[in-house]
Amino acid sequence: MPNNASPQADDVELRPLPARSVVLSLLLGLHPPELPVKELVGAVEPFGIAGSTLRAALSRMVAAGDLRRADTVYGLSERLLERQRRQDHAVHPETLPWDGDWEMVVVTATGRGPAERAELRTELTRLRLAELREGVWLRPANLRRVLPDHLDDVAQRYTARPDRPARELAASLWPLDAWAGTGHALLAHVAAARTPSDRFTGFAAVVRHLLADAVLPPELLPAHWPGERLRAAYADYRRELSRDVRAREGR
Repeated sequence: MPNNASPQADDVELRPLPARSVVLSLLLGLHPPELPVKELVGAVEPFGIAGSTLRAALSRMVAAGDLRRADTVYGLSERLLERQRRQDHAVHPETLPWDGDWEMVVVTATGRGPAERAELRTELTRLRLAELREGVWLRPANLRRVLPDHLDDVAQRYTARPDRPARELAASLWPLDAWAGTGHALLAHVAAARTPSDRFTGFAAVVRHLLADAVLPPELLPAHWPGERLRAAYADYRRELSRDVRAREGR
């Protein structure tokens, strides 16, 4: 971001989180991701969520498969544990030095219904690939990860070196300037937040934003990229939140 640009805290409009979102955001940030109901009541109190409202939300979340319950302790379900792993990876992605190669995934399966096509698009996006044209997805090969084996049933994988300049190609595949602008505004928001509720809501938005980070090689990013600052700010907040919750649990 140019030095003369000054994002303001009010550049981001965040709505208060409902009880379900507060519980999920809280547990997703904890390791292990579980708490007794008594501690959950205390943890959500700063958000104006009454105990009766929380207990009703917990019952609905167990019924929906979001949470599992053991006596009075609530923890993330297996499905949500996978979401936590993705969130952890978003905060601490494993990268490799980039040598100029690009990953390419070409969808070859035909005859799939709209729901299957949408599910595949969601998965490829979650893997931080971007669609060059219909059925052709790619990204710089700088992530230390293995693509799921089941992709071989619907697509073929290649390593490529596009002729188009890499910075120009990256800028056409991802809305980098828009992502950076929102990132800077979120940093300003959490820095200005004074209440526990405002900070929690702000950092929940930071995590959602990091999940959409392409995690590109530094040489392909615009100047003043806020990705590392967002990751560091959230990691500090998560340690603080975990420490406060565990301290309350030990009383």
